[in-house]
Amino acid sequence: MTSARHDLKRPLNIPLNKLSAALCCAALMISAQAFALPQMAAANNAKTTSGQSTGAQSTSGEHVTKPVIYQVFTRLFGNTQTANIPWGTKAQNGVGKFSDFTPKALESIKSLGVSHIWYTGVPHHALVGDYQAYGIGLDDPDVVKGRAGSPYAVKDYYNVNPDLADDPAKRLEEFEALIASTHEAGMQVIIDIVPNHVARGYHSLSAPKGVTDFGATDNTRVSYARDNSFYYVVDTPFEVPSLSPDLKPLGGEPHPLVDGKFDEFPAKWTGNGARAAKPDQNDWYETVKINYGVTPDGSLDFPQLPEGYSTKSAAEHYIFWQQQPKERIPSSWFKFNEIAQYWLAKGVDGFRYDMAEMVPVAFWSYLNSHIKQTNPDALLLAEVYTPSRYRDYIHLGKMDYLYDKVGLYDSLKAIIQGKASTQAIERDRNSVKDIASHMLHFLENHDEQRIASPEFAGDPKSALPAMVVSTTLSQAPTLLYFGQEVGEDGSEDAGFSKPSRTSIFDYVGVPAHQRFMNMGKFDGGQSSKEELSLRAYYAKLLNLSHSLSALSGEYGDLHQANIAQDKGYDADLFAFSRFDDKQKVIIVSNFAKDKAKHLTLELPPALIKRWQLAPGTYPLKEMLSDKRAKTPLTLTTKGGQVTLDLAPLESKVLVVGEK
Repeated sequence: MTSARHDLKRPLNIPLNKLSAALCCAALMISAQAFALPQMAAANNAKTTSGQSTGAQSTSGEHVTKPVIYQVFTRLFGNTQTANIPWGTKAQNGVGKFSDFTPKALESIKSLGVSHIWYTGVPHHALVGDYQAYGIGLDDPDVVKGRAGSPYAVKDYYNVNPDLADDPAKRLEEFEALIASTHEAGMQVIIDIVPNHVARGYHSLSAPKGVTDFGATDNTRVSYARDNSFYYVVDTPFEVPSLSPDLKPLGGEPHPLVDGKFDEFPAKWTGNGARAAKPDQNDWYETVKINYGVTPDGSLDFPQLPEGYSTKSAAEHYIFWQQQPKERIPSSWFKFNEIAQYWLAKGVDGFRYDMAEMVPVAFWSYLNSHIKQTNPDALLLAEVYTPSRYRDYIHLGKMDYLYDKVGLYDSLKAIIQGKASTQAIERDRNSVKDIASHMLHFLENHDEQRIASPEFAGDPKSALPAMVVSTTLSQAPTLLYFGQEVGEDGSEDAGFSKPSRTSIFDYVGVPAHQRFMNMGKFDGGQSSKEELSLRAYYAKLLNLSHSLSALSGEYGDLHQANIAQDKGYDADLFAFSRFDDKQKVIIVSNFAKDKAKHLTLELPPALIKRWQLAPGTYPLKEMLSDKRAKTPLTLTTKGGQVTLDLAPLESKVLVVGEK
């Protein structure tokens, strides 16, 4: 979800740039601050938590300190049909399957330097399709967004989307086979957990013995009880929101269940916390909010973490929760731990948590410490958009990684669009310096506009300097959204979704990705030269990100040291160093689209001292082009310098060689 709340749960005609927009109903709901309220404030400068995993273990046993996560929208990845009819059916527009992730497909993903695949849209969510022959009840289109449905309106956490299976009766086995084949290809598996809300029609057909559905034992005569799964509008039926013509179910197409009604009594609070029995069309009306023991007035009805737990390990957090009386822990906490443990047992290696900040931090301490007890190397990634809360979710909530969206992503997008200077990068870097290794970097995901869309950059090459900076700036992992590497522009009008973002609600083909996929050959046989060149650049960069040891080392400032110099370095440029005991690297990016740069880059004496290199002349190898730089690096006791030429949008990753 975007910082506003992504288009998964919102019509796309609503502005999507601020978290406050997503919480437009804050006066009518429990505030996001109350839901996220930690048991104590984590110290702003707390160090990386002792004993907390910040990397991941590869299937070969190699420790990956700088993961590369490939987010793939599972339903779309293998689809070869190209009709792209708005509101089209599966038969018209096609749908991808688990089986499309062949060894060749996985090999092509792995070649990009990928360590983890985030299979988005796997848990069984509400959709407009008839699977009654498999014992699956129909979903009402009045509370489904799009024809294929939102992947964040989960209706059964113990099974997977039947659309993704060749044989829906064996859909779970097919996903288990995909987990195994992903591991065999040398990558790990991440899936979504959506803690804040579930589909209005949640009902599990596959829950293990002893596991009860959300809401199955709720006392619906009260608006709140600690062990209720949901909040209720007592004695009042749910009403479907009044929708504008462009948001009508199935685009206005007749359907036996489209009658403007949905049977729910009493009405439950809507997923974004709206309390009205009839939500607004801009609310997340297809979902209902989960109760974590936060009362309607915002008070906390669960044990509090003691002071000092921001510096304790996940193992110590686990011990704390084991010591708490079970009757004091809200029922929903147990339910989500059961869900996480179920998928861990099937070989899933980590989770991406949707809208994590709308759930109490203490719950994350509980859940994540239990997960780490089972798998210390599980990768735990959270969608959080409030920078003042980042350290709470890392140090108290035991998250491995958070989105660096309200910060680096927003600044890089503004720089690409000519709305900001590169000084913003240094500001953002300093704002999270103490937690830099925990901040996930990306330029695309399912929430954000495609780089190549006119609404973002209009040209995928315009973002290459930003991608270099994003990938190499810190020890943080990098996320790549499928199709980004071949310049997908998100221009399809799929139905519920509108262009600039690839639809996650409807059945649609993804043209640039389909050209590279080439009917399952994954050889780029239909791709243009420009698309293949772009993909090769991404592969080179992302593989460098975890093969150059310096990129997991320290940071050395070059931007501030050069911006005031009159030697060709200006606000279109951003330069820095990354280094460790084995390797020294200089990185320079030119964000100007039509200006070449000739400059003399100065290296301050303090950096040379940290490098511990003797005065002399050192050759430089350009790692993005496999060439030797035209001029060497000269070091003296007073510092160093190198003269560089950069074409428009060019970046250089320069490894310092032996003198």
